[in-house]
Amino acid sequence: MSKDYETPERTRERLRQEELENNPFGHMNHGNSRARYSIVDLGWKGTLVLTIVIIVGLIVVQYFY
Repeated sequence: MSKDYETPERTRERLRQEELENNPFGHMNHGNSRARYSIVDLGWKGTLVLTIVIIVGLIVVQYFY
């Protein structure tokens, strides 16, 4: 492979970085889209742990109040 060859992943990342620099609302839009899909990134195990923690937290709050 030559050093001048740019992989598709690097091309996508370079274009994304250029778009974020040129677009003043790019960071805000990127944050909104990441927040919207963040539960998907956890996978089923992470989602299960998060659900259990929320349920246990609600039980503890109801117990003390």
